[in-house]
Amino acid sequence: MIEWEHAPISIARQCRLLGLARSTLYYEGRGASAENLALMRRIDEQYLKTPWYGAPRMTHCLRAQGYMVNHKRVARLMRPMELRSVLPRRRTSVPALAHTIYPYVLSGLTIERPNHVWCADITYIPMQRGFAYLVAVMDWYSRYVLAWEVSVSLDSSFCVEAMERALSCATPEIMNTDQGAQFTSDAYIGLLQRHGVRISMDGRGRVFDNIMIERLWWSTKYEHVYLYDHATVPALKAGLREYYTQYNTQRPHQALGYRRPADVHCGR
Repeated sequence: MIEWEHAPISIARQCRLLGLARSTLYYEGRGASAENLALMRRIDEQYLKTPWYGAPRMTHCLRAQGYMVNHKRVARLMRPMELRSVLPRRRTSVPALAHTIYPYVLSGLTIERPNHVWCADITYIPMQRGFAYLVAVMDWYSRYVLAWEVSVSLDSSFCVEAMERALSCATPEIMNTDQGAQFTSDAYIGLLQRHGVRISMDGRGRVFDNIMIERLWWSTKYEHVYLYDHATVPALKAGLREYYTQYNTQRPHQALGYRRPADVHCGR
């Protein structure tokens, strides 16, 4: 659908019109074997249930299910999935950081209104032939998904694009993420600073600081991704577009007293 030699409309604008991340357009991956993709999907399903499993425990779990794997292979597969145990690890040294890490400011904070606090995160999405990464921006109070984007690489551009779309609708007082490279990049931090947003980041290894969006990933995967098992990125994006529309406007949310996120976010 992209016309490379179309002079009146630049490649960047064509991508924006199609809702396509430029990182997806230019990326050429080697792909993974069918066996590794099956293992990665099983690891992803297990991690949603037991996020405290690192590579050794995950290996033991897979072996109990009949998979002949060793911990080195499991660790190698978990690495591109951005999965690691939530349990704290011993650290004998602290590496130098290229970017500023902001403190976690939500401890003890009562969140009582929409657009008070937003959160964002990235998760691994298995597909029939390969995998992708999904970023979502969500309002903490209403659980409303403000924006999302899919990419096949982990550069920061798709996170910035999702955040730009969210900020075109409203501006939060506080934005909370983890300390990942995508959320400490100059482009991402600069975007928030230009909009006057206070930045909060989870403590290192403390996945439950951003628990609201971890629950969103559980719903997304069990209610859509694992059920439909999309074959291509365009099919995945079309499916997620339909799912998040339904999630926001039709799905009653238990934590909201069975109200819909859109109703709570808009004050209805």
